[in-house]
Amino acid sequence: MTMTTISFYKNILPGAVAILLMLSSCNKKLDLKPSDSIDPKNAFRTVKDLNVGLLGAYNALNYYSSIFYTTRITDEVMLPTENTTGSGVATYRWQYDGSFEHDAWFDNYVGIDRVNRILAIIDGIPTLAGEETALKTQYKGELLAIRAYCHFELIRNFASGYVADSMGVPFMEKSEISRPARLSFSATMAKINADLTAAKDLIPASFDDNTRITRLAVSAIQARVALYEKNWPNAIKYATEVINAKPLASRTDFPKIWHNEAAAEVIWKLKRVASDLDAPLGNLYTQETFLTDPAGSKVYYAASYELTNLFDQLNDIRFSSYIVIDPGRVAANRTPNVVIKYTNNNPTNRNLVDIKLFRTGEMYLIRSEAYAQDNQLGLGKDDLNNLRKMRISGYTDQSFADKTALMDALEKERFKELAFEGHRHHDLRRWNLPITRLPEDAVNALGAVNLPPSKAQYRWPIPNSELRVNTNLKQNPFY
Repeated sequence: MTMTTISFYKNILPGAVAILLMLSSCNKKLDLKPSDSIDPKNAFRTVKDLNVGLLGAYNALNYYSSIFYTTRITDEVMLPTENTTGSGVATYRWQYDGSFEHDAWFDNYVGIDRVNRILAIIDGIPTLAGEETALKTQYKGELLAIRAYCHFELIRNFASGYVADSMGVPFMEKSEISRPARLSFSATMAKINADLTAAKDLIPASFDDNTRITRLAVSAIQARVALYEKNWPNAIKYATEVINAKPLASRTDFPKIWHNEAAAEVIWKLKRVASDLDAPLGNLYTQETFLTDPAGSKVYYAASYELTNLFDQLNDIRFSSYIVIDPGRVAANRTPNVVIKYTNNNPTNRNLVDIKLFRTGEMYLIRSEAYAQDNQLGLGKDDLNNLRKMRISGYTDQSFADKTALMDALEKERFKELAFEGHRHHDLRRWNLPITRLPEDAVNALGAVNLPPSKAQYRWPIPNSELRVNTNLKQNPFY
């Protein structure tokens, strides 16, 4: 539960009030602690306990909702008429207002609250010299990195803009009942960067579990943060740290990334197993039965023609890894552009795969854009060409006449490389570009074909339920 706003009041306060009333009516001592709560000091007594709590914080990370909403608001997908579920339709058609409750608000503050509860007591946990002391230090680094990551996800989704004086989000450094105001974008980012810097000093370089935050993963987060801040030297610096340590996947390994069959270029991923509460990520796009019954299975959201047509479909390994155009569906008069990025080759749970949060491919694009914006066009061109050569068979280097040409190419390359990974909406906002849809992608959009930055729905609203209980919060513009 987040300690900032409505989720506290909805989930915790009623129970606490009931307990206090009961104690008062029974004339009991009011300093008794509720029996259904656990003081973190009692819950975490050993280093092993800390790891259990840390895993609980990781478990709160739910990138499913970010991909769900980011995919539907943008030009990445189209809504087939065969989708009769109604899931995400209002989002796809931009029919939302302040009553809309984006899961990313609640999910990330849940994660932050879990982190802060552990950070509040971690320094007092006794350790034996040697391995235990080192583990406690590492765990503290991971906790700080998770807190930074969650606040950055909140910034990406809910900041009024990505410039210094835009409204950011409340930055929670304690688990407490409060009504915090939104910091500015720059003030929020400064705190995020401080947490990342501290985390990086605490996580050992030898720790390499890519289902958790390693030191290399911190570098990847720092590179992405610097991109949004337009801090081009830092974006170059941190992206380079990752690129030097984690090469791009080969064309053979690249498709295997998405089936959980290769760890190539994956810096940090969220491990997903059948028992997880989140629905399999592939369920956002197709029925589980698609790989065995392509023509008969429903496609909920199909890859847009705008995206599909950008690819060199014959030679680009990304196209065949992300999308299939099924002839059986064409014959059955169904939408053919099927997203297969989040499927596996197992006979069961075909839509269940790990969520890849950071990859080396993104780092090449971050560095290329930073070089371009820093007027180092030759280096920016080299990064873009080198990425394409690894993805496209027979590719030959291209030259770009100027910065505008290179940035236009990078916009399209990010669209292709990072398709369905939760970036497109934020990229368009970074560049202050409208969300547009081709006529063939908008057949079921009810006129939702052009969403300019001047419209409220261009950015997500702060949930009205939050504003009602926290009068210090301000809504995003135009709502």
